[in-house]
Amino acid sequence: MAHIEKRGRSRYRARYRDPSGLERSRTFARRTDAERFLTGIEHSMLVGGYVDPRSGRVTFRVYAEEWRLRQVHALGTVKSVEQQLRLHVYPAIGDRPIAAIRRSEIQSLVQHLVPVLGPGTVGVVYGRVVSVFRDAVRDRMIPTSPCIDVQLPMKKPSSILDVLSTEEVMALAGAISPRYKALIIAAAGTGLRPGEVFGLCVNRVDFLRRTLRVDQQLSRVPGKGVALVGQLKTKSSYRSLPLPGYVADVIAAHLSQWPAHAKLGLVFTNARGAPIQESPFASAFSTACAKAHLPSWVTPHDLRHYFASLLIRSGSSVKVVQARLGHASAKTTLDVYGHLFSDEEDRTRAAIDSEFGGSAASSRPEQAVGD
Repeated sequence: MAHIEKRGRSRYRARYRDPSGLERSRTFARRTDAERFLTGIEHSMLVGGYVDPRSGRVTFRVYAEEWRLRQVHALGTVKSVEQQLRLHVYPAIGDRPIAAIRRSEIQSLVQHLVPVLGPGTVGVVYGRVVSVFRDAVRDRMIPTSPCIDVQLPMKKPSSILDVLSTEEVMALAGAISPRYKALIIAAAGTGLRPGEVFGLCVNRVDFLRRTLRVDQQLSRVPGKGVALVGQLKTKSSYRSLPLPGYVADVIAAHLSQWPAHAKLGLVFTNARGAPIQESPFASAFSTACAKAHLPSWVTPHDLRHYFASLLIRSGSSVKVVQARLGHASAKTTLDVYGHLFSDEEDRTRAAIDSEFGGSAASSRPEQAVGD
């Protein structure tokens, strides 16, 4: 039973038992403060929101590391989360007791990141901090999160302003090493991410039904080098794609000249017959771009953008483009490619004008004879 004891001439000790049965106490200078404290404790235990005051003494760094190690992240995300916390978060609040961190400190953290990182990356780092505090609340380490109404920098529109033409794609395929020509065509003709096309295996290509299954990618695994893994970016990244006949024929011709990787079954390999690594390929890609006189902004990811623009020009809906690209939501698709759907504006105008125009003509009163 909670009660208050008078200690000395002007000290009052509030005593209570926590949900586990352990006796706790706290001393106050005024009896009213001790009573108010016990009332709050009793209410929190009644509604199931009790938080042991000592739990919040653990530092943010200690709890965040525990949080990080129990997350189920893709391999690439594991590395980025560790780096983001270590480089950008811990120097600011890592050694602070997690319960003592205030909203103003989180806002200051964001403010100090703005000159160093891009707006999108600042948002990602802040999202990690939010997740740590959210778990701390759920674990009853702290009563509430300080990540409330924190202002983030305005993100620039992520829409793609420049898209390769078909002529430029074919010029690139002709300029790159013959061993990579089919890879360029496959990436541009299916919209696969670089890691997905590097990790494409023969048993994922159904030449008879003209389909292609995406459920793995080639990634760099810490301590193991490059490896074929089944962890993709999002759940929506796992997808089955229609395989265009032209792309299928190019892949088949490629395999007749350069057989798939003996152990992994990879369709595309480097000059040594080994899995393709991103950095060396980027160098070969850049050299081919210069040889084909392509713009300086072109990267391997622009082959994916070309594929998306092709679908949009052919009249594909947002949902179809989303599904083919493996985006988690239609919003992501619209954020990146929304401006390419400009023809829809003309269709909207034409549809309304046609409907209302026809209605107005039929309802127009006929002019009386002799008027």
